[in-house]
Amino acid sequence: MIDNIASAIGILFEPIRLAALFVGMLAGMVFGMLPGLGGVAAVSILLPFIYLLDSYAGLAMLLGAISVIYTSDTITSVLLGAPGSPASAPTAIEGHALAKQGKASLALGVGFLASMVGGLFGALILSVAIPVAGPVVLALGTPELFMFALVGLCFAASMVGKDIAVGLAAACFGILLGVIGAAPAAANYRFIFGQSYLMDGLSLPVVALGLFAVAELIGMVASGGGIANRSTPLGRWGESFREFWKHRWLVVRSSVIGIFGGFVPAVGASASTWIAYGHALRSTPDKRRFGKGEIRGVASAEGANNATVISDLVPTMLFSVPGGPAAAIFLGALFSFGFYPGPRMVSENPDLMYMIVWSVALASVLGAAICFAVTPYIARLTRIRFALIAAPLLLIMIAGAFQSTRTYGDIAMLLLLGVIGWLMKNAGWPRAPVLVGFVLATPMEQYFWLTTQIHGFAWLTRPGVLAIGSLIVIPMLLGGYRRLRRRGQAEPERGEGNATHSHGGVDEVRRDTAVTLVVAGLMVVAFAYAFFEMLGFRSSARLMPSLAIVPGLTLALFILGRQVVRLRRVGGVVNLDSRNELPVLGGILLYGVGIWLVGFNLATPLLLAWLLLRHAGMRLFTGLLYGLVVYATAQLMFWLMRITPPVGNLINLPMPW
Repeated sequence: MIDNIASAIGILFEPIRLAALFVGMLAGMVFGMLPGLGGVAAVSILLPFIYLLDSYAGLAMLLGAISVIYTSDTITSVLLGAPGSPASAPTAIEGHALAKQGKASLALGVGFLASMVGGLFGALILSVAIPVAGPVVLALGTPELFMFALVGLCFAASMVGKDIAVGLAAACFGILLGVIGAAPAAANYRFIFGQSYLMDGLSLPVVALGLFAVAELIGMVASGGGIANRSTPLGRWGESFREFWKHRWLVVRSSVIGIFGGFVPAVGASASTWIAYGHALRSTPDKRRFGKGEIRGVASAEGANNATVISDLVPTMLFSVPGGPAAAIFLGALFSFGFYPGPRMVSENPDLMYMIVWSVALASVLGAAICFAVTPYIARLTRIRFALIAAPLLLIMIAGAFQSTRTYGDIAMLLLLGVIGWLMKNAGWPRAPVLVGFVLATPMEQYFWLTTQIHGFAWLTRPGVLAIGSLIVIPMLLGGYRRLRRRGQAEPERGEGNATHSHGGVDEVRRDTAVTLVVAGLMVVAFAYAFFEMLGFRSSARLMPSLAIVPGLTLALFILGRQVVRLRRVGGVVNLDSRNELPVLGGILLYGVGIWLVGFNLATPLLLAWLLLRHAGMRLFTGLLYGLVVYATAQLMFWLMRITPPVGNLINLPMPW
């Protein structure tokens, strides 16, 4: 073993292989910071170039990109509130709240350190787990895998926001989005409305960008300022290190959770990150800061997701079952270089095995160091007028969405989901459960269908299922008991005439009544229509949609009725902030219509003029120069991705190149 480790060091530390690892890291960091692109785009773009190198150098390049994705997307999550990936949603919630308080450096510093520790733990486990993980993974049947996914979904629904009914309804809506398209177990297309674009379902970049990035962009452009309300402290790394050291054991525990999440194929980081986030919440005496800028949420999420992306390689190399999309591309690269994953790989290619471990460990440390070096400069973006950042950011979103299927449907769905995300944000509905439900819908359906076919209903009595299910039931029972105790203690106070707020607190009253009613009504309509549409599906195609539609419709009706009662009791509330955002929302929707009519090349200059001159307040000459740079960069991005920009149905402006 020692000989293999030493041999792997010699293999990796060849100059060309170190250079390949470093190039992969830079690509992974850049694409990790771009919302909607992330790891899949990074390794996809690198894939044609790895065949110009030897097998070890080519694989090192891919590993460099994979290892730093969750480190660099912390920047996007914290500064923009748009998670670079679904597993970074807790970081976006807590880290972005800290950035708005002027503590972006603190959130970024703790996130980088936690990511580094998670990556190192993943590399350590990778070096020892593959010989022994096979029996453990094989011992998990489809019922246990389904329950693991369900635990992650329930944690996402219950740990964000104070209203569990709203969180569960949002999670059901996410599953509903995830089952659009072809049913895996029946010859049925579900909820496609006659559109061929929807036959393959919605793509992850489009859903993530629409729900989070577009909604956040609208609010920040309308506010007219920067991300933070006051000056962001720069260079105060001592506070980051102190907070990290204070919560070091939480990071370690979260990394262990992430490692086990990576062992489960197709579930991975989304579920394990939310389980780690839920662990952080339950282990904190004062839970009031969660959702408003709690550094423990950032530390737990980043420790878990970085450990998961590395341990994703365990099922990839043991069973040729990729733990995630980036791992799937890595698996294809292994095959193309003549390496065949499986239990025999450990004995036949030990040098490759430990070269992978060393590549992951080195990239994790160097990636965190580079992020620390650039953070003082990137954190200053929180004080820049956001309209200046919104212009290139929106073009990146369009490119990131369009690369999914390269049709206008990507852009239309991006903007439609952007409207839904904006409505949910202003109505106080959490969007993270929607994203997690969407990601987990496909593996949950596969596991659930196999479970019912093989075990019937007897799977509910399996010891593993009961043990995993207790992770959901026990916290819910404890939470219900605590609420009953608080309610019992509050009754005497009400009797004495003390002024108390209704359940939901001040936050509920501040929500715009019109927006809250619109969102609740739209959810009722969506679930009701889906219910009647589902009746025409084959029985096996109805299985997973019914698990989302029946509870989703029930919860949506309950929430709508509750909102009507509160409206009569409290009266209507008008939130001027949300209504001031309507012109920005309308302008972005008009940009989408412009792309459909005259194409990207003509509609984009009009968008840039509107954002830079109207909202950023730039002078004509400086706005023209900056707009040209942004426009040229967008064209370069399309060229690098080998994509022709969207063309118009009426007019299309061809570019000279």
